[in-house]
Amino acid sequence: MNTAANDPREPSAGAGTATSGDQQQPQRDLGAFEAWRTKLTRMTGLGLSDEERMQVEAERAAATAEEQYRTCEKWKNHMIRHSPIVKFLMQHLEAAGCGFSRKHFICQPCDPTRSGGFSPEYGVVLCENQLVSKAHVEDTMAHELIHALDHCRAKLDWDNCLHHACTEIRAGGLSGDCRVANEWLRGKFRHHQAAPGSNPKCAGPGVAEEAVAEVWASCFADTWPFDEIYK
Repeated sequence: MNTAANDPREPSAGAGTATSGDQQQPQRDLGAFEAWRTKLTRMTGLGLSDEERMQVEAERAAATAEEQYRTCEKWKNHMIRHSPIVKFLMQHLEAAGCGFSRKHFICQPCDPTRSGGFSPEYGVVLCENQLVSKAHVEDTMAHELIHALDHCRAKLDWDNCLHHACTEIRAGGLSGDCRVANEWLRGKFRHHQAAPGSNPKCAGPGVAEEAVAEVWASCFADTWPFDEIYK
């Protein structure tokens, strides 16, 4: 029985026939191009209105702040678990009746003049937007924990210039930050919660220098809870 041959004039299913996938490809390409153009516009700011530019900047700031917070929390938790000096100081706070736990380390943004601080009411503040490395976090935590120890054992008067100078000398020496005296005299206080200008007892000409000179020998020699200056 004869079978009819395919008529060459009839298009086959796979030749010359536009499929749905072929029709959708230009749409996908256009969508990818628009997504790329939108991303480039948001990155460069070109072509954005003032309102759109402000929105983009706000979104970037929020994303940066979130990343800084997550990093601060990660580094903080690492130091609590693994840093010898942080664990040592927390153990001594516990033994002195002033236990410190994870919740007493608070990550939050600060102004550029500090990387951390101590508050008797709340604990240690870690300035998430100023901390640049794990080592910086460890130094800051150790520094502020020494303030916490000093407050625990001596009930420091933070408005007293001599008390203030003494705990900064101890924290600077024992945490490894030997630049603290010079920073204190220059009014920088990158570690502590308040600059000398905000302390009425230290605001007068030469008051800070006299306080450091008066307590330097005794406070630098006081290495408790260490046997010697921490290296």
